[in-house]
Amino acid sequence: MRPQLQCLPAKHLQFHNVGAFTVTWGIVAFYKFAVAKLRKKAYAYFYRNYDSMKDFEEMKKAGIFQSAK
Repeated sequence: MRPQLQCLPAKHLQFHNVGAFTVTWGIVAFYKFAVAKLRKKAYAYFYRNYDSMKDFEEMKKAGIFQSAK
């Protein structure tokens, strides 16, 4: 039997494109649920309890601001 030489790269390319597409969407889903969602939740918690004036007063007492007295 003779080896197949026509359309061989196209068949391999199609197989690898499907695999690359699947792996890419898997990575996107992992990042969305493992990183982005937790980061949004952490930011929401931080800003829910954040008091900017209290933070400003602490920095002023520490001497970070030279122009504020």
